[in-house]
Amino acid sequence: MSNTPRTPAPLTSLGGRSVLFVMAADAEYGPHLRERFVPFMTGVGPVEAAVELTAALAELQACGQLPDLVVSLGSAGSRELEQTEVYQATSVAYRDMDASPLGFEPGITPFLDLPATLPLPLRIAGIREATLSTGADIVSGAAYDTIDADMVDMESYACLRACTRFDVPLVVLRGISDGKAELHHVDDWTAYLHIIDEKLATAVDRLGEAL
Repeated sequence: MSNTPRTPAPLTSLGGRSVLFVMAADAEYGPHLRERFVPFMTGVGPVEAAVELTAALAELQACGQLPDLVVSLGSAGSRELEQTEVYQATSVAYRDMDASPLGFEPGITPFLDLPATLPLPLRIAGIREATLSTGADIVSGAAYDTIDADMVDMESYACLRACTRFDVPLVVLRGISDGKAELHHVDDWTAYLHIIDEKLATAVDRLGEAL
C-alpha cells in the first residue's frame, strides 16, 4: 500500500460558502456540470458512498477545511415523478435495513437512536421536492410497490450518515432518469442523463443564489 497522502476532495466556493459536491458515477457528470464544479466521486452504492465520503471528510477535517455544505447530485428512479425533472430530497430512508425478525421496524437500524426516515431540512427555492429511498439494489417495475418514497437512489442515505458524523449539512439533488418502464440495460439509465445534466446545473445555480 502506498504511503503517499491522498489529494483532499475538491472544494468549490459557491455564494461565499465552501461546498463539497459529491457524485457517484462519471456518466452523470456532463458538460454543464463540468462548467460549474469538480466533484468528489464516491463510486456506486451505499457502501462505497459511506466509506469514501467519510474518508474524504476526515481528511478535510484534518486539514481544517471541512466544507460548509455537502451537495449530493446525480440521477434517481421514480415510477411517479416526471422523468428528466430535478427534485430536491426532503427526507431519505435506508430500504436495505430490515431487522423486523428481531422486533425492529423495517428501516430502523438496531440500537441506533434514529428514525427510519431522516429529514433533509435545507431547501432551495424553485426546485421541486420529493422523498427519497436509498438502497443497494436497482429498483424497476413491480419492485416500486415496496418503496414508500417518491424516488430511489443508491447513495444519499450513506452520504447523510457521513455528513452527520462531521456535523456538515447535506443537500440532495436528483434528476429522474428512469422508472416509467422496466430497466433492461445500462442504456435505459443513461438515455436521459444529458438532459438531467443541464437541469442539475440550473439547480446548482439556484443553490448559489440561495447561499
